[in-house]
Amino acid sequence: MRVQRSEALGLCLAAFSLALPYLGRFLEVGRDCSARNGINSADRQSLPEGSKQIFIMSEELSDTEKEDMAWASYAILRNTNTMSVLIRVNNALCIRGYWNTPEDVSRVAMIELFKSQIQQSGLLDLKDALYFPKFTDSQLGRILPKETLSLLVQPVMSSSKPTTDTTEIEGFVLLASNSNYAYSDKDRAWIRAVASKFQDMTVKEFQGI
Repeated sequence: MRVQRSEALGLCLAAFSLALPYLGRFLEVGRDCSARNGINSADRQSLPEGSKQIFIMSEELSDTEKEDMAWASYAILRNTNTMSVLIRVNNALCIRGYWNTPEDVSRVAMIELFKSQIQQSGLLDLKDALYFPKFTDSQLGRILPKETLSLLVQPVMSSSKPTTDTTEIEGFVLLASNSNYAYSDKDRAWIRAVASKFQDMTVKEFQGI
């Protein structure tokens, strides 16, 4: 009986030894994915204080356009180290994530507040991407979370004209992060691809991001 138990124990230990390297790889991949998606415990503890999580869109958007913006904002929050997303296309807005916003304000009033801040910021004339890996302050500081440490603004240019000095600007995609140097070259290239989708809005394109 002791021999059988010893043999069984030996087989179990051997199986565990074989599985250990694969288990280590699995845990390492899990940690990498969690960090990539912004869901690790450190990120949860550093969520911006004094800000609230919102998800609002302009009412004049069609159902298809709302779905486009919903998919894009979700993909950005899911796949980058971002806590706040603002998408503006043709005077319509999608605001998602954590923002400094007044209490007891209607959705319509919230949209108008953001439009006013955008008008003052000068972003409507933006033709090239802006990236502040160590963000300090700007005209948007009133609505951005106080913990904003990186800011990326990617313009949305008209697809009907080539990129020249007279190119029409359709809008922009703004991302805020609570980490310094939050967006790598690869991240910024991906954000450019996301922004370009708004030149010809189709739900299928966003579902493939």
